[in-house]
Amino acid sequence: MVHCSCVWFRKYGNFIDNLRIFTRGGTGGMGYPRLGGEGGKGGDVWVVAHKRMTLKQLKDKYPQKRFVAGEGANSRVSALKGSKGKDCEIPVPVGISVTDENGKVIGELNKEQDRILVAEGGLGGKLLTNFLPLKGQKRVIRLDLKLIADIGLVGFPNAGKSSLLSQISHAKPAIADYAFTTLKPELGKIMYNDFKQISVADLPGLIEGAHMNKGMGHKFLKHIERTRQLLFVVDIFGFQLSSQTQYRTAFETIILLVKELELYKEELQRKPALLAVNKMDLPGAQDKFHILMHQLQNPKEFLHLFEKNMIPKRTMEFQHIIPISATTGEGIDELKNYIRKSLDEHANQEDDVYHKKQLLNLQISNTVSYSKPPPKSPVTSPR
Repeated sequence: MVHCSCVWFRKYGNFIDNLRIFTRGGTGGMGYPRLGGEGGKGGDVWVVAHKRMTLKQLKDKYPQKRFVAGEGANSRVSALKGSKGKDCEIPVPVGISVTDENGKVIGELNKEQDRILVAEGGLGGKLLTNFLPLKGQKRVIRLDLKLIADIGLVGFPNAGKSSLLSQISHAKPAIADYAFTTLKPELGKIMYNDFKQISVADLPGLIEGAHMNKGMGHKFLKHIERTRQLLFVVDIFGFQLSSQTQYRTAFETIILLVKELELYKEELQRKPALLAVNKMDLPGAQDKFHILMHQLQNPKEFLHLFEKNMIPKRTMEFQHIIPISATTGEGIDELKNYIRKSLDEHANQEDDVYHKKQLLNLQISNTVSYSKPPPKSPVTSPR
């Protein structure tokens, strides 16, 4: 049994998940025609990932959202080769995708100190440029925050995601007994006795039609792309958004959630997923849970209940299904243990895949080098 205590919670006030900024590389330094001296290259602009940074902090610190690198030094008699201009670093949170004005991805920053060059400095003046310096590259870029947490909570409004987050992180998110959706991401952390930490995000809630950007649609789905695993949270008694919308059973809720993910991006269905079945403390919950388990074990028998366009192409395979009550705490410890187990298992699998890939690349490079015809010259020098 893995023991853990839950530590902290943070709610993002005025949450910002994207930012558009102007960048320009530094201008090069002047050359020195009489002595053939070269001016220094202008500084470069880099985007660098920092764990404790947020896009809101970046915006508050640099309200102009302009980042310009230093100019290269001019060539002079005492220093014919001018020194390079000072680089400019833009601090951003981990989990940022950087795109240009046309939406083309320049790169992603997935871990601390990852860096991407976004605007190059201009060349210093030299013979080729008639000793005149070149200007630095100008670029408007967009920063999109996608990596939120290890675990992303997936569920329709009122499934109990906020209550569950408060149970696993001793948080106090806004909780109400009517159907509504969280408007800002809320992040909690589980800390285990060996100091392992797992972050869990309750993201803006899905509703039917989220893939078409209804409700918080794309905002939610964009964030879920970059959580490592999904934790589906469903109400054992089903869900109905309002008196004007159709009532959905717990099984129908799961099928619809999976379909929403598929319609937005099919890769989301390949993420490892767990299922927490909530409100098990209420009368009649056990009977409904047995029915749900039968439906999940034999989904094809029940797909006739759905319209064709509501059926996912592939069913979601849950690593573990855990009955819980976010109100009483029933099943919460088991859920925390399964969350950790699942993340550890998949981290090991990713390591194995990485090592196999490295080995394969090594074998391929060896095969290529051995299959090359021998050089004509008798003298060879190993690389």
